[in-house]
Amino acid sequence: MKMPIILALDTKEIEVAEKWILASLDKIDHFKVGLEFYLRHGAAGIDRLRQVGKFDLFLDLKLYDIPNTVKGAVESVARLEPKFLTVHAAGGVKMISEAAKALPNGSITAVTVLTSFSEQDFHAMGQAQSIEETTKSWANIALASGATSLVCSPFEVGSLRKLSESAVLITPGVRLEGDDMADQVRVMSPKDALSAGANFVVVGRSITKLWDGSDFKMREKIDLISNTLV
Repeated sequence: MKMPIILALDTKEIEVAEKWILASLDKIDHFKVGLEFYLRHGAAGIDRLRQVGKFDLFLDLKLYDIPNTVKGAVESVARLEPKFLTVHAAGGVKMISEAAKALPNGSITAVTVLTSFSEQDFHAMGQAQSIEETTKSWANIALASGATSLVCSPFEVGSLRKLSESAVLITPGVRLEGDDMADQVRVMSPKDALSAGANFVVVGRSITKLWDGSDFKMREKIDLISNTLV
C-alpha cells in the first residue's frame, strides 16, 4: 500500500520533476502539479510526466473567477483526468457548481484558507471571522455545491471531518521536526495531521530539497516519513 502523501512537484524543470517521480514512485502514487510547472509546460508537460509511470494527478490550479470562466477552464483540463482539481472555496456556490459539472470523473477540490496565513494576517485582510470559522463556512458551501474534497491546514482538519465523513481532506503545511517552515505558518507533523482526520498530506520541499542529482537522500527522507506514520 502506498503512503497517504501527495508529493508536490514544485519545479519549473520537467526533467527534475521526472526524476522526483522516479525517486518516489515505489512509495508514493499521488503527485501535485501546480502553477509553477503548469504555466511553463501546460498539458503537454503532464502528458510527458505520465510517461514516467502511472500515478494519480493532483492538479493544483486554484481556479477563481466568474462561474462561466471557471467552467471553461475546467473543461480545458478535463482530458488530463485529474483525480483532484483545485478551485478556491471563496468562489462560492455558482462557481464551484459549474466546476463540478465540468469534471464529472474527477474531484473538485475546494481550497479554504491558505496555510501561509496567520490569524493576524487573515484579520488584516478584512476578515471578521477566525480562520477556523471561515474554513468551516467555506467548506460547507463548497460541499453543498458539488466539491467532494477540501484543502485546509492541519489545524482545521478535525473540524471539517466533523462536517463530513465522506469528503476527502487534504492538508498541506506538514513538516517533520527540524524541517524548515519556509512560508508556511500553520504546520503540523504528517502523523498528527492524518490522526486529526486528513486523508492525504501534501509534502514538497521537505523531501524534494534533498534532491542533489541522486535519489538517495530523497528516498531516505521518504522512508523517515513513512516510519513516523507507523
